[in-house]
Amino acid sequence: MNKIFSQPAPEMLAAFATDQAEQRLANTKVGCALVVTLMPLGSTADYFVYPDKLAPFFWLRLACSAIAGIIWGLLYTAQGRKLSRGLGVILPVLPVVFLAVMILLTDGFASPYYAALNLVLLAVGAVLHWTMRESIVAVLLVLGLYVGAGVWCGNYPGSDVMFANFYFIALMDIIVVVGTYFQEQARFREFALRFELDKNKQALEAQNAALETANRQIKEAESQLVQAEKLASLGRMSAGIIHEINNPLNFVKTGLYTLRNKGKHLAPEQQADYAEVVKDVEDGFNRVMNIVSSLRGFTHHDDESREEFLISDLVDASLRFVSHEWSVTIRLKKNLLAGQLLHANKNKLIQVCLNLIENSLDALKTKTFPAGEAPTITISSRVENGYNVLSFHDNGTGIAPEHLGKIFDPFFTTKDVGAGMGMGLSISHRIVESYGGRIRVQSEPGRFCEFTLEFPVQG
Repeated sequence: MNKIFSQPAPEMLAAFATDQAEQRLANTKVGCALVVTLMPLGSTADYFVYPDKLAPFFWLRLACSAIAGIIWGLLYTAQGRKLSRGLGVILPVLPVVFLAVMILLTDGFASPYYAALNLVLLAVGAVLHWTMRESIVAVLLVLGLYVGAGVWCGNYPGSDVMFANFYFIALMDIIVVVGTYFQEQARFREFALRFELDKNKQALEAQNAALETANRQIKEAESQLVQAEKLASLGRMSAGIIHEINNPLNFVKTGLYTLRNKGKHLAPEQQADYAEVVKDVEDGFNRVMNIVSSLRGFTHHDDESREEFLISDLVDASLRFVSHEWSVTIRLKKNLLAGQLLHANKNKLIQVCLNLIENSLDALKTKTFPAGEAPTITISSRVENGYNVLSFHDNGTGIAPEHLGKIFDPFFTTKDVGAGMGMGLSISHRIVESYGGRIRVQSEPGRFCEFTLEFPVQG
């Protein structure tokens, strides 16, 4: 704390100067209001002390108030604000000059109006918040004008009156200068404490923001670890399931072939029902084979060949696979970075892109679009923070918030029974992670959904 006051930093001094300039502008406006108000009210003293001077003194006081009013108005203009420091110095000089004239026109050193000079000095110390140096200049100016007016008048009262008047003016000078010094120190201490408090508050807010970011990253990493563990567990389970199911499936496949051949020997009226039953069995068999084929992707993901290819070629190849599903009403926008390369297994990533595009197509087909809005899929790529980024955005039905945390779970699906197994995004998640990448999703139900693939840029 002592270091703050003994060796203030330049930035603190600059901030303090700015703060005091703003404060002085406000205080000068208050000073103007006091001069405008109190100078005419001084006519009451004129009435009792110098009734013969009431009229000319009233006009002098009114002139002083008028000049103070002009300064007051200037302070509300841009140019006046720039000149506020100089105007703030002129303001207290005004009543001093007019009071000196009134002292000159009355009894000089014997005039009781010397007491009014003390009021001006009090205003300088209490209202205007000058620095100690400025206060010294002010008290010397007041003392000089008082002496000048008294000498010019040429009226010298007894030594007791002279001593009393100078004693009270000098005493007031000392009080104003010393008071101003301590006020200035107190103002600086208060500002320094506020400055340090604001600085520490900003540092704390920055730390809190950094902590929030770190916590969010930790939660994301934790979520990814949980997801990876789920997929790893499914991979281990899949290996066992595939081994145990493949042999019985081969027997079923052989049996179906035999049954189809045997059906030819049935009576014609029995063949239709027989063929329908065999077809149902075959459809169930094919469905089981598809599930096994999907599960196999979890057990063999690191042994495929890798190559370097353009992201634009990856997208074009993926789009060709869904060309037969593409409706003429669905718009396609591509914003792909030219020459952007990936190093991975192209076929695996086509599988990922294909799954995301098909999901977008399904979402667009189930949404009713208002007039002026067309179903649109936007595919874009960029390089960001050391990652190759590929995003798939559609303005379809979106994903409900309660489903966002589950969409990468194996077998989770919101589609009707038979329309999907809920394996596509799980497999896509595992494929992307196998290349050190990550897959993210953002969605607002009824408005949009965007999947983003991020792969580290190869050094």
